[in-house]
Amino acid sequence: MPSTKKNLTWSKTTELVSLAFDLTPKSEATLYPQYTTGFHAWFLNQVRISNPELSAYLHDGQSEKPFTISQLEGNLLPSGKDLRIFPDQTYRWRLTALSKQVAQWFATWVTSLPDSISLRHCLLKIQKVELALPATTYRALLSSKPSVNPNMKLSFITPTSFRRKKHHFPLPVPYNIFHSYLRRWNDFSQNAVDQEAFLEWVDNNVIINRHRIESIKVPAGKSGMVTGFTGAVELSLQNSTNSNPEFEQLFYALGRLAPYCGTGHKTTFGLGETRLGWIEEIQTTSMIQSVVAQRIEELTAIFKAQRKRTGGERASNIAEKWATILARREIGESLLDISKDMNIPYESVKTYVKLARRSLKDIN
Repeated sequence: MPSTKKNLTWSKTTELVSLAFDLTPKSEATLYPQYTTGFHAWFLNQVRISNPELSAYLHDGQSEKPFTISQLEGNLLPSGKDLRIFPDQTYRWRLTALSKQVAQWFATWVTSLPDSISLRHCLLKIQKVELALPATTYRALLSSKPSVNPNMKLSFITPTSFRRKKHHFPLPVPYNIFHSYLRRWNDFSQNAVDQEAFLEWVDNNVIINRHRIESIKVPAGKSGMVTGFTGAVELSLQNSTNSNPEFEQLFYALGRLAPYCGTGHKTTFGLGETRLGWIEEIQTTSMIQSVVAQRIEELTAIFKAQRKRTGGERASNIAEKWATILARREIGESLLDISKDMNIPYESVKTYVKLARRSLKDIN
């Protein structure tokens, strides 16, 4: 059990709760660039052990995922294409529930937490667990008094992106930001709002006062690349004769929801972490991930060029799959780990690596 647990109780009506874990490595170790897939798998396994019904929903449910995870915060030192962590340092990781069902499972789970989290060859001892954000409900977010400053400032701590026409859209456009929040709201709040009407109102009334962002491409989830942005944006409502008090109230409620649910997609793999306020300096581990991403992009271009004659979406998918597997193998990940992460049979991964290497030799 963790040595310290602070204020880990909340009411049975709670729908949103965020936990912060203080973690210490058992010994000096390295983390692979996509280590958040390990946190993702560890959490789902914790649910599977204690609540098979909830586990099945989290794996197979077609709705929005009712949880998010963060990347590690702390002294992570670049080591080649990996990240080195140290036993005399404490690292913070956050896990957030977005639905009443998951929040209530959290309440039971925290009474008998394991001592550590295992990420492949790295064992992280759980030193302390506390609330990262207050336990609350969607109704409470909606009824909270507005801030004295009507402007909304959002900081995007980890790469943030949206899906648009089968591509990544790495810009903090208000329509996309609030579409992201509203999807979670409509799934879990028990107070669904007309999506089309609200987003049209956002498009017509929410303006960007200022922003400071930069884009970055990283590998995320089980496979594939994500082009996202980090930084901050300040939003406000323009004065309009067509005011809508209900939508204005929802606008600010969704802003308060942002730190819980994150922004954009792949928030269950550490992307899109969002905080209220304007944060000038954002420190993330994404630059290491970017090195791997660049290698995957480079290999994908090579394999696509070799398949010009066949073309088509299938050829493109194969090229990216080969590139992802080979790039991850080049940084020392085992074929077995890659197979598990990408949900591809081990023998297939083994074959893809051989074919990818043979293709590179043909060029040289």
